[in-house]
Amino acid sequence: MISPKDFCDVLLSFGLTHYYGVPDSLLKNLCTYIDATFSKEAHLITANEGNAVGLATGHYLGSNSPAVVYMQNSGLGNVVNPLTSLADTAVYSIPMLLVIGWRGEPGVKDEPQHVKQGQVTEQQLDVLGIPYVIIDGHSNLHQSLPGVLAQMAQECRPVAVLVRKNTFDSYKDPTSSHSTVQRESYPMNREQALQVLLPLISADALIVSTTGKTSREVFEIRKARNEKNTDFLTVGGMGHTSSIAMGVAKVNPDRLVVALDGDGSMLMHMGAMAIAGSSGLTNFIHIVLNNECHDSVGGQPTVGGAIDIERIAIGSGYSQYFVCSDEHTLRERWLEISSASANLSSPALLEVKIRKGARADLGRPTSTPAENKQAFMRHALRD
Repeated sequence: MISPKDFCDVLLSFGLTHYYGVPDSLLKNLCTYIDATFSKEAHLITANEGNAVGLATGHYLGSNSPAVVYMQNSGLGNVVNPLTSLADTAVYSIPMLLVIGWRGEPGVKDEPQHVKQGQVTEQQLDVLGIPYVIIDGHSNLHQSLPGVLAQMAQECRPVAVLVRKNTFDSYKDPTSSHSTVQRESYPMNREQALQVLLPLISADALIVSTTGKTSREVFEIRKARNEKNTDFLTVGGMGHTSSIAMGVAKVNPDRLVVALDGDGSMLMHMGAMAIAGSSGLTNFIHIVLNNECHDSVGGQPTVGGAIDIERIAIGSGYSQYFVCSDEHTLRERWLEISSASANLSSPALLEVKIRKGARADLGRPTSTPAENKQAFMRHALRD
């Protein structure tokens, strides 16, 4: 396997000193190394991948030096516009290195949401006109990287490194910089919060849960309680949970609709909050389970603990904001939300502050996405 340090050292020899991106499970060890080794000035975890390309563009314009943008291949959807309308050689010709985790690579077992993306990743790079190399744990970095990095510099263009599963060797952050006293002091983790929340929500309500471990935990809780799973488990499309829930709420005005979101997902497409806040929907409750990190892909930090979600929500037009960090207060806040529901003029937001972490034996949904969709729609249509 490849040492994250060796990889970064090769990039450094080509003048790449700054990193922007969204963490990915295949890049987990690389991301941990970067976050532990590089200064805040040289590394920034971004809200979404397009955000990272924009930062890399500005970095080059202001310094005449290219930057690194890292992402999961699902993030290619977020970078198509800035890559084609800004960075492409037909426009501003901005050099940068894209480091892309190849989820769903053909022939490699993966989760359903990654299969299609994995099949088309190389085609996407070809269509975008982005030269790339593929690396795995057996690659010789001094043979595979120099050619594409030289092309980046000589042709002043974006290039990519497509990273296969199990490429990077493990790396443990010796400083444990991702842990904060505040976050670790919260009594509930996400699963514990969900165990409290789910029974509080009316059985007639329509629940949309965000991608990653949240939906996995919702499924496990329902299974453990022998409850029918009619929740929509958003296994892909990070950042779109609240928009999906809002779409459901618009066509079901007589039903309570709840979005079980995460801080990373909320941040990824935070503009959706302004649309929800101005929607006038009174049957939509947006719950943000805030553990200040990307828990599903390695625990890398978000800015969830550094921003004022209350002011963002109210400023976006949400009627009310509620917050809690323990089981007792969570129950109290839900009663307050239920009491206030008749007087809402737009959605309400509940921020649940939790500590990071999940069970090592956490399972995955045994139903297929199609089966989950059908169960949710039967519930929504009361079939």
